[in-house]
This record gives sequence, structure tokens and C-alpha cells, in this order.
Amino acid sequence: MKKSVAGSVVAIVLVTVAVIAGAVVLLRGGGADVAQETSISNSPAPAEGDAVRQFIPGAEQRADCVAGGVGGIDLPCLGGKTVPGEHADVTVVNLWAWWCDPCRRELPIMQAFADAHPEISVVGVHADQNAANGVALMNELDVRFPSYQDDVNRFAGLLGLPGVVPILLVYKHGQPVGMFPHAFNSLEELENAVSGVL
Repeated sequence: MKKSVAGSVVAIVLVTVAVIAGAVVLLRGGGADVAQETSISNSPAPAEGDAVRQFIPGAEQRADCVAGGVGGIDLPCLGGKTVPGEHADVTVVNLWAWWCDPCRRELPIMQAFADAHPEISVVGVHADQNAANGVALMNELDVRFPSYQDDVNRFAGLLGLPGVVPILLVYKHGQPVGMFPHAFNSLEELENAVSGVL
């Protein structure tokens, strides 16, 4: 009788261990993924821009952003990675949103300005929660300059900007020297506005 009770206890313990082990494997997604999960969990956490890059189609095409944001406002990068560095002495910031028709027309002009003036940092700030649509629009228009992502209107709110897009801001040595709350229709018009405040 003692042997049959002891045998039953051992059998119950073995079944319980097997069930727990099976549950752990299932929760981790199968035995083949366990080693991969361990190596991932031991690596450093991805930066915020890297996380966006993983979940948004086309984000890997986006330019990297200088750490620390722009205009004294720290924002995550729209698709690109956040990297160490500094903006140029003159920085031109384009505040835009994916749903804005004037922004759609102006973004290629901003890219032409960036191409014509490599000595100037040209960056965008996407003022909308939908980062995926922002990435898609920049890729569609072949806009290659970096853009920061502003889900909560932090940039415009903290700087007291008008509630419109697009807005162009010009900084010299980190200080604001010009603001234009309207769209530009040509490269010449944009160049004249920027040179007029420098």
C-alpha cells in the first residue's frame, strides 16, 4: 500500500513538472525561440527611434536625427535612429503634418533647400500622432532630411507657435531668428525668407 501511494505521488509530481515545463515553452513561443529571446533580453533596450523603425513599414528609409531634438525641445526621431551630434550654426525647422496639403507641396521644396544648402541643418517636426502616415508621406515624396515625431503637439505648445501647419522656423546658434506660419511655393521664396532673417 505504501509503495502504491509513493508511486502515485511521484507520478503526480512528474505530471505537474511536465505541465509547467510545457506551459513555459508555449508562453515563450516554442523551444526554438527560447535561445533567441534570451539573447535579445540580454541586449540593451532599443532607442525610441529604433522601436518606431521596427513597427512602421518604410521607417528604415528615414534619416537619423541628432539627439536632443531641436529648438530646445527633445523629441523622438520619426523612423530614424537618434544619434549623437549637433545641428549646424543655422538650422531650418519645418513643422508639418501628413494630412496637410500645403505641407505635401512644401516638403519637396524643403528637400531642394536642404540639397542646395548642405551647410544648413534642415529638419522636420511631424505634428501628428500617426507616425506611420508621416513616414509614408516622406518616403512617397522622396524627402530625405530627418524629422522628429511630435505625438502631443509638444513642440508648438512649448514654443507658443500658432495652431497651423506648416510653420518654418529659423535658428542661428540655437536661438530663434525667424518664424513663417505659411507654406512656401518655391525654392527661391524659401531661400529669400531664410537669408532675410540671418
